[in-house]
This record gives sequence, structure tokens and C-alpha cells, in this order.
Amino acid sequence: MLLYPAHAAEALEFNKVAQLLKLKCRTDAARERVETLRFHTRIEYVEKALMQTREFKSILMSGDYFPNDFTRNIEKELKLLSISGAVLSSEQLLWLQQLALSVRDMLNWFKNHDKLFPNLQALTEKIEYEKKINETISSVIDEMGNVRDNASRELMSIRAELASSRQELRKMFESVLRKLNKQGYLADIAEGFLNGRRVVAVFAEHKRIVKGIHHGESDSQRTVFIEPEETIELNNEVASLERAEAREIQRILAQTTATLSGWHPQLDSYYHLSGLYDFIRAKAMLAMDMQAEMPRLSPHPHVDLVKAQHPLLLLHNNREGKPTIPLYMQLDKNKRILIISGPNAGGKTVSMKTVGLLQLMTQAGLLIPASSDSEIGIFKQMMIHIGDTQSIEHELSTYSAHLRDMKYFMDFANGKTLFFIDELGSGSDPNLGGAFAEAIVEELARRHALGIITTHYLNLKVMAGKVQGILNGAMAFDEDKLEPLYQLTIGKPGSSYTFAIAQRSGLPQPIIDRARQLTERGHFKLDKMLHQTEQQSQKLANKEKELDKLLKKNKELEKDFERLIDKEAKEQQYNTLKLQNKIKKEELDYLRDMERKFKQIIHDWKKADNKGEVITAAENVLFKRRQVAANTAMARKADKNYDVVGGEPKPGDMVRNKDNHQVGKLTEIRGKKAIVTIGQMPFNVTLDEWVVVKKKEQPQGKKKK
Repeated sequence: MLLYPAHAAEALEFNKVAQLLKLKCRTDAARERVETLRFHTRIEYVEKALMQTREFKSILMSGDYFPNDFTRNIEKELKLLSISGAVLSSEQLLWLQQLALSVRDMLNWFKNHDKLFPNLQALTEKIEYEKKINETISSVIDEMGNVRDNASRELMSIRAELASSRQELRKMFESVLRKLNKQGYLADIAEGFLNGRRVVAVFAEHKRIVKGIHHGESDSQRTVFIEPEETIELNNEVASLERAEAREIQRILAQTTATLSGWHPQLDSYYHLSGLYDFIRAKAMLAMDMQAEMPRLSPHPHVDLVKAQHPLLLLHNNREGKPTIPLYMQLDKNKRILIISGPNAGGKTVSMKTVGLLQLMTQAGLLIPASSDSEIGIFKQMMIHIGDTQSIEHELSTYSAHLRDMKYFMDFANGKTLFFIDELGSGSDPNLGGAFAEAIVEELARRHALGIITTHYLNLKVMAGKVQGILNGAMAFDEDKLEPLYQLTIGKPGSSYTFAIAQRSGLPQPIIDRARQLTERGHFKLDKMLHQTEQQSQKLANKEKELDKLLKKNKELEKDFERLIDKEAKEQQYNTLKLQNKIKKEELDYLRDMERKFKQIIHDWKKADNKGEVITAAENVLFKRRQVAANTAMARKADKNYDVVGGEPKPGDMVRNKDNHQVGKLTEIRGKKAIVTIGQMPFNVTLDEWVVVKKKEQPQGKKKK
């Protein structure tokens, strides 16, 4: 897969996933495979890699043991084995034997699990275990890595003679020690080895008395090390035999190395097979950490993600004990470009990065944290523009760098391109930037490229109705709690919640009011309509959930009705449920009607010359009717719980709004302005819009049961 720019994978944080994978590897060979991971465009290769990982994951989850225990790096030994005249040590030969035995165990394991793991077993099709490798090494090297006595007749003879000479030397030396000790010539050390010879430690004043070869003295010069003359001949004989032993061992190792060099190709294939299985094992272990699955694959470029999650965010939230909101996303030839809008810090970029990262993981042969019902196509190239791309070296501003990237997109994007653009058109004049952004989206759509764009531009949000293949998406936002829900809703544009967030955050009301005045009226009211319809959509979804629950409950109650004997009770209960469903259905019908009217307003907005009339109609539909009903409900609630006291308000008083009847506590007065706390949230208000109230006392006769 071609990536633009060069750091695209890093921008999507694939390098962090690769680092996690590298930590799972036990061998250098597997770690080298991680470092050279590629994003493949051949579906056969991708499918094979994914199925291998899925099979190894099933082995790990079943608790079965796969005998891939060889983890040592023997590339140096294999290279020496291919060089004529090279000699491997006994320890190095033992490593080659362990490698061969490990491959033997793996081949036997697959025989015992015949056809259960076909994709893993297929890797061994050209691998044959050569038993002579083990026989050759074990005939000369024991389990501890020492050359055996019977490795050759010559070595056996030398070691037998060497053992006899050492035994004779030991007896002679012990006799000398006893004699010198009796004479009082020995120092505290008594004996030792120096220059490879066995010596006695004699006090310096007796060095001329003890006959032999002087090999040195202690640092204090109080002790002299002497090889007794009685043992010189035997020491010479032992040294000569030891040299003969070393020469024979070297000859045996050279001969064994030369024999094994004929099996160098087999041993090299064993080593790479062992590293490959360790690499697949690492991918399977990472998949278990991420609760990853294998998606369905398609040769056609498209994305259909079900319950997808950002792998790094998922791992972080799992450590913190937090839930991760799943993502549902579909891009294909009919839905090519998704425009995601919504408030800042609402998850737009995370959603976009999730899609890009999972695409890279899939084409790299990694399982992804998404439902196995997901389907992912193969893309030939990926282009991204995420974050600040200004270049000091090339004297490019943020917007200039943005246009440079867009030029590349325009030149090379096609139907096999997946692209991601964060905040399209940002960094320039809003009107001009919005115009360029719209032209860029039109060109990408014309080129049949698939991708995701995040934006705050209203003109991009309304393109879904104008340009074929473009659809809207919005990040949900809880306005009451002032918190993003990190949930992507497809099919509707989202409001930026600019004024709502500013007001709830405690920004002074005069600043907010002035901002409203400076904002273009049509722009503000359209954003407000988007805001309202998004809230209506959330309510509609909640009502549908409530209706589903009621329908399920109805089915359960219908079964209970069959058991009722009293027909009158059955009829009464049935009528109650029927009335309840009628009320819920009326509310649902009203919300659906509102949605239909909003679509008509957007349609009229695009075609009308007089935008003011459309906005006025929208206000009448979306605001006034619901506001009157809401105010009436609030008034009834306030009349039930509070009495109007009136008088001059002062800090600490309970006050009630004259228009919407909300009740709060007056905490501070600033001339004609004041701070009223409703719940836990402080609001800047105009004081003459509020009246002092007092909470009603509940009758003493009413007690809770």
C-alpha cells in the first residue's frame, strides 16, 4: 500500500501498535519481522496472515501447548556453517541440535492435530525433519555441551592416559605436601595452580631449601610458589596430553561442522520457521489483549466496521476500568465520503483514526478489535492530513502545507484510495476556506475516492443533499451534562455547540450576547437548527427504545392474560396498556413529524432566495411549540412546590424565572446582573427577570409509607 505522507502510519499511531507487538516476541527473528511489517494489497496474502493469527489465537485460548520453544539467535552460527573451514564450538553445535529437535516436535504436534489448523500447518509443507542432524551432533556432544569421550578412538585413548597421569600426579603431589608440611616449610595457602602448573606455597626464607621451579611469589613477597622437582616430569606429561586432547577435540568439532554444513539449507529453514511461528504467536497474544477478531475480507475497496474500537484507547480504558464506545462505520461506492461534525473534544478525530488504524492493521495481517461481522476491502493507497503539517524548513504555513497535501490528493486519488482529512479548510479565512473545502470534497467524490473528513463548516454539512456519495455524521453530545458521548451517529450533521458550551462554562453573558450579534444571523440559526434536530434525534432514539421495551412487555403480558380467569380484570389491564401505547405512539409520531419537517426546511433553505422566511418557519416549527409546552410544564411544577413571595431579592433567596419558570438560588448580585445557581451550575442572568419564591411546606399528615 502506498502511504502519503511518509509518516502516515505514525500519524495513525500504527508504530505504537507495532511496538506492543514487538514486546510480545521472544526471538530476534520475530522482532525483525515486526520492524519490516508491510501493508499488503494482495487479498490472498492478507487473508492467509489473518487466518494464521486466528488459528494460533484459538490454540492459546484453548490452553493447548505448541512446542515452539527455540528462542536463541543463531544467525551467526548459520552463517559460519556456510563457510568452508569454519569450526563451531560444542555449545554452538548443541544449539543447532536444539533447533532441529524443536522443529521435530512441531511437526509431530501437527500430525497429532491433523487438519485442525490448516493455515499454520501449511507453513511446514516444504519442511522435512532430518534426523541425521540430531544423530551427528549427539554422537559427539553430550546434553551439557561437552565432547563425548567416545567421539573418536584417539580422544578416548588420550583421555584414558590423561586420567591415569593426573591420578599419578595427584598422589605424588600429596606426598610432597605431606613432607614439606612436616618440615614446616609450607605457607598457609599450601598449594595452587600457576601458569597452568600445580605448585606449592613455601615461606620465602625456605625457597632455597625446597627443590623445584620457581613460578612466582605473593605481593607481600613472603610466599614463593614452587613446582616441586618430583612432579615436574608428571606435570609435563599431563600438559602434553591436555594439548593433544585439545587438538583432537578441535579436529572432531571441525569434522562435525563440515558434516552439518551439508544440511545448512535445512537448518536455515528451521530457524526461519521457528521465528515465523514466534511472530504469529506474538500477533495472537496481542489480539487476545485487544479482544480482536478477524473481519471478512473483500477485494473491492470499502469499509464496514461493526463494534469497532480504537486498539490503543481500548487497552488504556481496560487498564483504567473504563468502557470504550464502539464505532459503526460504512463506506462503499454509494457512501464514499463521510463528513463528521460536532463539538471539539467530542471524538471526531479519534473516530477517523480508528478507521485508518484498523485498515492498516488488517492489511498488515493483524486481527482488529471489531466484530467478526465487519468487512474490510483492500485499498491500494492511503492519504491522510491530520494535525499541524507546517514546515519551517520549507517555509510553509499551516494552510500552505494543507493546500500542498490537498494538491497531492487531487493529483493521485482514485477509486482505490482511502483518505482522511482532519478539519478540512482550517487555517484560512472561514468563507474562502469553506469554499475551497467544498470544491475539494466535490473533486474527491468525482474521483470515487473513499474517506472521512472532519469539519465545522456549515457548507460542508449541507453537501450530503447536493453531491452524490456524501453523507453526514455527528458526534453525540449531552448538553445537560456538558459532556461528549463519543458516539458517532451516521446520517445527520452535528452542531458545534459553541454558544451552549460557552454559556455552561460560565463565560460572561455580555460576551456571549455580543458574539451572537457579531455572528451572521443565517449561519447562527442554521447551526441552532442542527443543534435542535440532533437533540430531537437523540430523544427519538430514546423513545424508540422505550417503545421497544413496552412492546416486549406487552408480549410477556399477553401470555399472562391467558392465565387470567377474571375477564373483567383482563379487559381492564388490556385497556390500560392500549392507552399507554397510544400515548407513547403519539409522542413518537410527533418526533418523526418534526424530523420530516426539518428535512423539508433544509430542502427549502437550499432553494429559497429569501433565507429569512425559511429561518422564521424553522423557528416556528422547532422552537415555539415545544417551548410553550415546556414552559407550561415548568410552571405547573413551580406552582406545586413554591409560593411567590416577591420583594427585593438578596443573596441566599430562592428565585424563579418569569419566562421559563426555572427555580434556583441567588448567590451573587452585580447591579442589574446576578448569579443564579440551578442544580450545580451557575448562570449569569438579568435580575429583573426573576422573582423571589419560598418552598411550600408539605402537610404533616402525609407520611411516606
